Amino acid sequence: MRLLLVDGHYYLYRSFYAIRGLKNSRGEPTNAIYGFIKAIRKMLADLKPERAAVIWDCGLPARRVELQPAYKQNRTAMPDDLRPQEEWLQKNIPLLGIGSVELQDTEADDLIATYAAAARRDGADVVIATNDKDILQIVGPQLHIYSTLKTDIKEGGFALLGPEEVRGKWGVDAQHIADVLTLTGDASDNIPGVPGIGDKTAVSLINTYGAIEGILENPTLVENIRQREKLLAHRDLIIANREMVRLDEDLAMPVPWQSFAITPKPEELLTLLRECEFRTLIKEIEAEFKIPAVENSPAPTSQGELF
Repeated sequence: MRLLLVDGHYYLYRSFYAIRGLKNSRGEPTNAIYGFIKAIRKMLADLKPERAAVIWDCGLPARRVELQPAYKQNRTAMPDDLRPQEEWLQKNIPLLGIGSVELQDTEADDLIATYAAAARRDGADVVIATNDKDILQIVGPQLHIYSTLKTDIKEGGFALLGPEEVRGKWGVDAQHIADVLTLTGDASDNIPGVPGIGDKTAVSLINTYGAIEGILENPTLVENIRQREKLLAHRDLIIANREMVRLDEDLAMPVPWQSFAITPKPEELLTLLRECEFRTLIKEIEAEFKIPAVENSPAPTSQGELF
């Protein structure tokens, strides 16, 4: 059994910025919808999972905001022409046959981690489609990251990143990704790092002395006096950061992961895609499910092929 979990907002923004200017004849933006659906269809073709769901951010967890009130306050507001596309996708992605799930005051990373943990306990293999560094900390024998980044692909149109690939890319085992992020912080999330400790230094410290908790318990192990002083001076920040990057793996799941059986509704989906005027995509789905074409469908004003 293979479960595919998709980081919804990562692919939403990726699609929006990769395809620009795509609208239907009524002037409604459709670029993110088009790119997102193409990406999902490619994942399903590449991975052939038995279960699949898109997981969405839905607010911030109180525990992170209490630790660092400025958490993610550096993020810009969602563009006006993306918001209706987000709503469209959250509502209609199930017509592709996969789940669309969110949990109030919960980030997608934590809900993904919870579903992944539950599925692995039940013996399933899990693949997560994301580009979020935080998720790398849960990579293991039964959990891989799906990537279409050119830097990750060796052959074919995608890569599955497991423990070996994570270490090769980041220089530490997956279980220590959180330790590195604890020291370096994450500018994209407005999490400050320890001043003067960048990626290379953090990787070296963790590989030499182990998990950050052990370093804080025995700081004299750190031979470099300047590094030791930095760690001691920012002990409280380090403790807070370690909690910030920790993923929740025991949240209350809105629905069980077994409910994510792939059951597409192609005729309902085609009705909506005709409104979006995705001519090429409509033809693909009609051919795949052997559905007769509808004559005199309006042609799109512009169209791009990304995925």
